[in-house]
Amino acid sequence: MIHLTDINENNVAEAEKLEVAEEQKSFLDSASGIIRRAKIYKNLNPHLFGIAEDEKIIGLALVKDFEDEPFGYDLQQFMTDKNFQNMGYGTKALALILDFLRAEGRFDQVEICVKKEDIPAIKLYEKAGFRDSGYVDENLPDCINMIYYL
Repeated sequence: MIHLTDINENNVAEAEKLEVAEEQKSFLDSASGIIRRAKIYKNLNPHLFGIAEDEKIIGLALVKDFEDEPFGYDLQQFMTDKNFQNMGYGTKALALILDFLRAEGRFDQVEICVKKEDIPAIKLYEKAGFRDSGYVDENLPDCINMIYYL
């Protein structure tokens, strides 16, 4: 059964071994990079989620607060190991993350920046209810800014 778990000293080595498919590597940081980002963003209330199937870590997600207005959650990274993709785990894990953020209740929106070429990710987020916000970051013109209202 899919659930969210903390990444800690007991499972960090397992989490760092996660990998995405070769064609996805230009879209996401490595697993160890995602874990490092959580430490770098320590002043932005980071949530580092382990995605687990029973006791096995199969993915990671990192959510932090936006530094500037409009305030909300920033889904920085979301990955499922290449051996567990296309099985519905990402869809279920994303729903759990959104439920967690809704329950936490500090903000009413979640945003993510997705490369325009990453069609599978865009479809996943659209399926979950994310929509193109219409905002274009001049520093990331090759990305679609997607938003989900909690």
